[in-house]
Amino acid sequence: MDPLKRFSTRAENYAKYRPGYPPAVIGLLENQCGLNSDSVVADIGSGTGILSELFLKKGCRVLGVEPNEAMRLTAERLLQHYSNFESVAGTAESTTLSSGSVNFITAGQAFHWFDRENAKREFARILKPRAWIVLVWNERQLDTTPFLSSYEDLLLRYGTDYSQIRHETVLGAIDEFFSPGQVQCVTFENAQHFDFESLKGRVQSASYTPEQSAPEFEPMMVELRRIFDAHQVYNTVTFLYTTKVYYGRATQSS
Repeated sequence: MDPLKRFSTRAENYAKYRPGYPPAVIGLLENQCGLNSDSVVADIGSGTGILSELFLKKGCRVLGVEPNEAMRLTAERLLQHYSNFESVAGTAESTTLSSGSVNFITAGQAFHWFDRENAKREFARILKPRAWIVLVWNERQLDTTPFLSSYEDLLLRYGTDYSQIRHETVLGAIDEFFSPGQVQCVTFENAQHFDFESLKGRVQSASYTPEQSAPEFEPMMVELRRIFDAHQVYNTVTFLYTTKVYYGRATQSS
């Protein structure tokens, strides 16, 4: 499936059921990278605005660059009360932003979709000198609880291309992306708690799960219900995440 269209039918569930990012991310970037309320942030692959909102609350001007119309329109609706937010129809490889115009580039759950060589060139163009690139993932823990192990088995069984498009497939390329500069990684703990209805929404927010029209959808939901019933405590199950923040100064692609 075209990466630019993968989330066209998932925007509502994505906005409701994907995890936010720990506020400690902002503290890290303040202390290590000089982030402040005057910083201009280009959030690339901004989706429904989950990461963008973290910087908007800080007072930064945020340019949310998102190619998928459904995701972009959802962000525009959810973030309309922030006067410091600007929605931009663009891609990582062609942002449409002015040269030398931003202090930070961020990407939350998005870098693995980029054409890295062309994105690196575009990032170098739009960033100011000595500016920063920040890549963030909420990495779902796969086997730290019996529920999470069972959930992972569900995705491996029913996911359409789950193993192929997981973000972990590009983690080895991050050092190369920042080269010849260096990249730092800091981790934080994060969690979500779901009843069964919200768990269904979380599953359907993923681009690699079957659509409701697919024959695999109902069997997947039956199995999800079984897993929930087996592991719920007070009608709740918990997703545990390790939030990984990779940050480094931008360098020009060779």
